[in-house]
Amino acid sequence: MRAITAAEQGFALCEVCGRLDKMAEHARCPRCNAPLHRRKPHSLERSWALLIAAYVLYLPANLLPIMETRSLFGVQRDTIMSGVAFLWNSGSWMLALIVFVASVAVPLLKLLSLTALLLAVQRRSQGEPLQHARLYRLLELVGRWSMLDVYVVAILVALVQAQSLATMAPGPGVLAFGAVVVLSMLATMAFDPRLLWDIKTNSKSEKERRERERTAPV
Repeated sequence: MRAITAAEQGFALCEVCGRLDKMAEHARCPRCNAPLHRRKPHSLERSWALLIAAYVLYLPANLLPIMETRSLFGVQRDTIMSGVAFLWNSGSWMLALIVFVASVAVPLLKLLSLTALLLAVQRRSQGEPLQHARLYRLLELVGRWSMLDVYVVAILVALVQAQSLATMAPGPGVLAFGAVVVLSMLATMAFDPRLLWDIKTNSKSEKERRERERTAPV
């Protein structure tokens, strides 16, 4: 016997205060007056738009310099990968690995994972929604730890500015990198993970309907 969901019974969860209420009775939450929706409005469209924007800025974030150093010897511009290469060649392998994973691998894996979730919903994939839900929770968890390069640049600029022999300034890559992180977080927030479960629920409902039609007396 398939369990009936709250959405099938006409209930909606308020995204502001968490109150569960009947959609037919209230267009707005009676507690906080926020609009009630069974699912986030235009979830796929907003997620795709933000995700595509993050993809567009991913290359500039890794190719443009994130830090410019001016000294008596000239101007040096460093990208994320040049910083990783410098740390690796100087023997700081663990730090180079941390920077590479946090600044290059994790943002890309976030974008690819969210793309997989969006495609699963659009193609109505019959895969296991529990695994997709775990992937979505992982995306939410790692999103806040993706600003490592921005933090490092801010700390280095504050430290070096106190010296008189060199000056540091954030490069244009910092803005692109920060935009990628923010856009990917917004895309994850815009995505409604309940859509993953709707696929399985609707599939079971369709199978039950066909089974009833097949066994119904003529």
